[in-house]
Amino acid sequence: MREAEKIMRYLLVEDNLELAEAVVSRIALDGHAVDHAATLAEASDCLAAADYDLILLDVMLPDGDGRDFLASRRDVSETPVIVLTARSQVSDRVGALDQGADDYITKPFDFAELEARCRAVLRRRGGGAKNEINLGTAVFDPTNGTLRDGDLSVDLRNRELRLLEVFARRPGQILSKAQLMDRLFSYDEEVTENTIEVYVGRLRKKLALVGVRIETVRGLGYRIETA
Repeated sequence: MREAEKIMRYLLVEDNLELAEAVVSRIALDGHAVDHAATLAEASDCLAAADYDLILLDVMLPDGDGRDFLASRRDVSETPVIVLTARSQVSDRVGALDQGADDYITKPFDFAELEARCRAVLRRRGGGAKNEINLGTAVFDPTNGTLRDGDLSVDLRNRELRLLEVFARRPGQILSKAQLMDRLFSYDEEVTENTIEVYVGRLRKKLALVGVRIETVRGLGYRIETA
């Protein structure tokens, strides 16, 4: 994972399937979960079912104009949006920003530029806040993907990092397996509750090294506790 990049869940609204597959694959390389919607109707269904950290929104879609969709979303949500547009006119770009877009990128675009714009938008929305989270005597930094307790550094894989961030940002809160599946995996990934049990088990062993415990709440889910 790149330094200074948090683990996120994205919604990509794009009807060009070839481009969509390429964007999803590229973003997923950094461990992010990405859901893809080919129409505004599908995007609405996704937004009704899950919370997203960032939306990548095409302008011209089979069932409407992405800018109108964006304007309607701004009445109910502050989720950051980057508009993907083939239009290069300044008026088109200004219009997207006026309707609530946080940024835009013109097609065809370089994937490195798209990733950089995503990071910039998320940093601005985060307000430059400190990202370190104290877990007992340990310090978890989801931005840099590190978990340290003094001189001890715990090695965490991408999914484990994402799972720990979900728990760490909700201290004491019971999280069901369904909620964890929603945060860890995109809709097109075939997973079961047993998969969550495996990842929780792996993370639990590593957290034991720094005195952090994931408690099983029978019939309800899991919650994080610190020694």
